[in-house]
Amino acid sequence: MNREEKAELLSEMNGLISGSESVVLAHYRGLTVAEMSELRKKAREIGAELRVTKNRITRLALKETPFECLSDLFKGPVIMAYSTDPIAACKLCVEYAKANEKFMIVGGALNTGMLSMADIERLATIPSMDELRAKIIGLLQAPGSALARVTKAYSEKEAA
Repeated sequence: MNREEKAELLSEMNGLISGSESVVLAHYRGLTVAEMSELRKKAREIGAELRVTKNRITRLALKETPFECLSDLFKGPVIMAYSTDPIAACKLCVEYAKANEKFMIVGGALNTGMLSMADIERLATIPSMDELRAKIIGLLQAPGSALARVTKAYSEKEAA
């Protein structure tokens, strides 16, 4: 990789990281290509992205971003999950780590600061925005559908 390519990768990484709400780092040593493909597919489905880059370049890209606190965690084979949704990257990594023992979460951060492992696991249990919207719609529809059932039951009773 020559200097221009490194500078281009550095600016690209800085843009990706700066535009994210959350970043989670994990070691992926021992994962097969099929397992990595499955992980990337899951990431796309929930709106997160995964990136494996050179640790030194990524540490440089983290400078002057809210995620600069993660610089010390870039040692060894590290995969970075990031997302504009603060919960998506945490949810992806925690769920995959439960299913695959080779995938070990190292740490993470929100744009407000560093997250402990307990914080990452807690964030992973929060429902996504789509799930919350579905629950709200269900709650709003419940009184109307209950009224319709009662009215229908009453009219069937009168007809009999």
